[in-house]
Amino acid sequence: MNRSFLLSVVLFLSFHIHAQNIPIDFEENGLGADWDWKVFENGSNPDLEFVPNPDMSGINTSATVAKFTALEVGQPFVGCETKHGAGIGDFVIDESNAIIRIMVWKSVISDVGIKLVRSDNWSLGEIKIPNTVTEEWEQIEFDFSSHIGNPYDQIVIFPDFDNRAEDNVIYFDNVYGAVASPASNEEVETSCASFFPNPVSDIITLTANQDLNNCEIFSVSGQLVGNFNIFDQTIDVHALDRGLYILRTSVNGEIRIERYIKL
Repeated sequence: MNRSFLLSVVLFLSFHIHAQNIPIDFEENGLGADWDWKVFENGSNPDLEFVPNPDMSGINTSATVAKFTALEVGQPFVGCETKHGAGIGDFVIDESNAIIRIMVWKSVISDVGIKLVRSDNWSLGEIKIPNTVTEEWEQIEFDFSSHIGNPYDQIVIFPDFDNRAEDNVIYFDNVYGAVASPASNEEVETSCASFFPNPVSDIITLTANQDLNNCEIFSVSGQLVGNFNIFDQTIDVHALDRGLYILRTSVNGEIRIERYIKL
């Protein structure tokens, strides 16, 4: 076989497997609204809808968002997924795309889950993190660093991973979007906080010029491993295994997320 032809094939495959279509913003000239989304385990499986943003007063001023109706009769793990090889495309997780952000607007507190799936339906499973506020937009960050090197061609989103007593409407947007900007410079100044050291072996110290409230620590798989009420602005993490963790605090009502390495 011709060497130049082989080189062309290799270059094509190399490009194809990294052709990730992001961010998913559901806008008319963007990505996501015209994809083949499948809703599963949700009773009659009402379609994923693309609707005008119901709340443009917060961090999300997008015109169009996704609307998911989680039915009471549905399973706790109701969700929606792209079609294999279409939509988000074929890609490999590396340092550039290991962090997945999503904005959600929910009327209840429950887990939000994201799962990446290979072409043969193999997956490492979903990562779940709960929203912390209701009836306003919140950006949640998922760390898929443990998936680096794995090739995927499907994304699965679980907007309301929970048992529910009634139908819940969830809006989500800007999957793989940029870090959301605070509402104003004043908000940045009044909620300024710092966390140190990082990496840490025993004690994390937190300082802020406003009230520090609760603090939660999650594993990279989304499991809650610690929940603290902060009185002396220190957190003892010596009992945690070595590895990467997600630290989430509430500072004057604003959610702050940091990634920490435990030595």
